[in-house]
Amino acid sequence: MLSMASLRRLGLSALAAAASLSSLASADVSVRSLESRQTAADKLVFAHFMIGIVGDRTSASDYDSDFQLAKSVGIDAFALNIGTDSYTDQQLEYAYTSAANNGMKVFISFDFNWWSTGDAAGVGAKVKQFAGHPAQLQVDGRPFVSSFAGDGLDANAMKAASGVNPYFVPNFHPGQSSTDGIDGAFSWQAWDTNGNNKAPTPGANVTVAQGDASYKSWLGGKTYMAPVSPWFSTHYGPEVLYSKNFVFPSGPLWYNRWQEILTGGFNFVEIITWNDIGESHYVGPLSSKHGDDGGSKWANDMDHSGWLTLAKPFIAAFKNGDTDVSKYIEDEHVIYWYRRNLKSLNCDATDTTFNAPANNASGNYFEGIPNGWQTMDDDVYVVTLLKSSASLSATSGGNSRSFNVPAGATLNTVPAGLGKQSFAVSRNGQNVLSGTSLMDITDVCNCGIYNFNAFVGELPAGPRDVLGPDGLTSLTVGLHVTTCLPQPSLGTNPSVPASQPATPTSAKPSKTSSAAPSDPTNCNGGTVAPGESGNFTGLCSFACSYGYCPVGPCVCTSFGQAPAPPAGDGRDGCPIAGEPSSYSGLCSFTCSHGYCPEGACQYC
Repeated sequence: MLSMASLRRLGLSALAAAASLSSLASADVSVRSLESRQTAADKLVFAHFMIGIVGDRTSASDYDSDFQLAKSVGIDAFALNIGTDSYTDQQLEYAYTSAANNGMKVFISFDFNWWSTGDAAGVGAKVKQFAGHPAQLQVDGRPFVSSFAGDGLDANAMKAASGVNPYFVPNFHPGQSSTDGIDGAFSWQAWDTNGNNKAPTPGANVTVAQGDASYKSWLGGKTYMAPVSPWFSTHYGPEVLYSKNFVFPSGPLWYNRWQEILTGGFNFVEIITWNDIGESHYVGPLSSKHGDDGGSKWANDMDHSGWLTLAKPFIAAFKNGDTDVSKYIEDEHVIYWYRRNLKSLNCDATDTTFNAPANNASGNYFEGIPNGWQTMDDDVYVVTLLKSSASLSATSGGNSRSFNVPAGATLNTVPAGLGKQSFAVSRNGQNVLSGTSLMDITDVCNCGIYNFNAFVGELPAGPRDVLGPDGLTSLTVGLHVTTCLPQPSLGTNPSVPASQPATPTSAKPSKTSSAAPSDPTNCNGGTVAPGESGNFTGLCSFACSYGYCPVGPCVCTSFGQAPAPPAGDGRDGCPIAGEPSSYSGLCSFTCSHGYCPEGACQYC
């Protein structure tokens, strides 16, 4: 079987071919077929997919890469979350068609933030509309249907209106709804909370496992669909109704929750989510076509692809009812994740877009910093997927740790430190995997705001996953800094594979001078250099366009006659406190020509 990194390197046709291969987790461990699990109504794996943010898709093929990637990691079906947007039916048609073309299943998940619980007939009619589609997920021979929220909906009336007796597993809540008429229930409590949809506080902590227990007791043997999510962080301001600016403790959640999934005796599992960018719990690709409601401010450059690599062997084990994930590891990987800033960083000076009174009625705000920020740990999380034991070394800024790790899936942590993040696995004295992350941990408030999203990397490293133009349209809206541009800014730091051959002598450059390369003299466009901090992006873009493109922080991307830089007011610029000397030349040039971004430079 191909590795996740290999799958991402292939074209879509090759992806589809790989995904259509026999469902084997490894050379000698087969996984129960989808058909057998559908019939038994057991061990199915879904991912929640937000239709509401993909209204700009124009054909079924726009969904192909999502289905192909999901299938390659073992996801059986997408739960298509729908509201009442005018484009909903068209997007459902595209999604159902693409799913059928790619050998996947889908089902509707009604979002009762928009649908009315009093409209059982309308819900039933929508179920009927798609129930006979070839891609519709059938469970126990009946079309499967779910929801987000929905307490108060008359399930029996909905079923009668549909005329197809759907297998209904909604997000009803114990104590708020009856189990009459439903075939099971889905819990959205994928994160530890205080019991009132906010982060835990002293004396108030409802765990995800406690939520499982509550649902299973209430359902009394009916189907339970358990949630699994990697993260939760959102930072919307007053531009969003019921402004959302809060986090849940998420650190090692993705790894720990999959361990619980293997031992929990759950019927179904739903990943929250495939593509909810705004709440930071996406596991699908940023590059997947979607609109931007402002979430790009904290999602740009924050790749989550590695979380799918981590999930793949756990998904296979769950389908077989197995608690031993080690036998399902096809290729060795390191997956790591962390936040780009320490939680002590104060961004209130620039995060004025999102400031609100501390006694805001929604309870979401404490000035600009997200509610629940204290519950987040300053750690780097490192998971190894290994076929045999090895040594792991991990460095986060000035903090380094070494671990002896066994075969299978293992989590270790390193205290987060400012600077580069690097990782290496060795076995019997030989390098197996090593690499440096594309994302530094810095003390700079990127885009001038708090960002509690996670950056996820992996070894061996796959291609970069970046937001497209459609997903960046609202990045600068409302920002109070000018250093943040609506474009991806990370470079590339490919990992070192095992047994990398030495460079042949004949291929080595004949010139061996140790002198630093000179800056280009005919540059008229550039950007931040690969591997450098994204905070250089605006500086390099400005300076290089006017002929000054210093090698190191910047890289020239176009050559020719550069225009004369704009006239400044004669004031020189210097790096702000805490920034290294590599900012000096850039700040001097840009500030003296009228561009002195406050997140990087200051007037001397």
